[in-house]
Amino acid sequence: MKVTVSRKAHFNAAHRLYRSDWSDEKNEAIFGKCSNPEYHGHNYELIVSVKGEVDPETGYVIDLKVLKDLIRSKVEERFDHKNLNTQVAEFKNLNPSAENIAVVIYNLLRPELEARYHLKITLYETPRNFVEYEG
Repeated sequence: MKVTVSRKAHFNAAHRLYRSDWSDEKNEAIFGKCSNPEYHGHNYELIVSVKGEVDPETGYVIDLKVLKDLIRSKVEERFDHKNLNTQVAEFKNLNPSAENIAVVIYNLLRPELEARYHLKITLYETPRNFVEYEG
């Protein structure tokens, strides 16, 4: 039987949505307030879900402490209280939209999990705006 287990986490980060090859006017027209040259921040809420078979010996799909530690080391320590555009290598040439942040998080965590697990990332940029990515 397959079961999905999830772990919630959060991080606070600043970002700016813009393309350097566009004019300020075009960036503002496309990205609105999110293209503010002085950046802006979000309190991101993250849900990392792992789906797999329940181990008959432990009763676990995955040890949630292992998942918690992975999220802390691979995501929270890398993103929390950072300017994503200037301080996080993955976004040097990638617009840090919620969609791209979710994909980056997936790509950071996927290699750390056994192939038998299905991974899903849910990232809330605001309480009403969120994205999901499953690879």
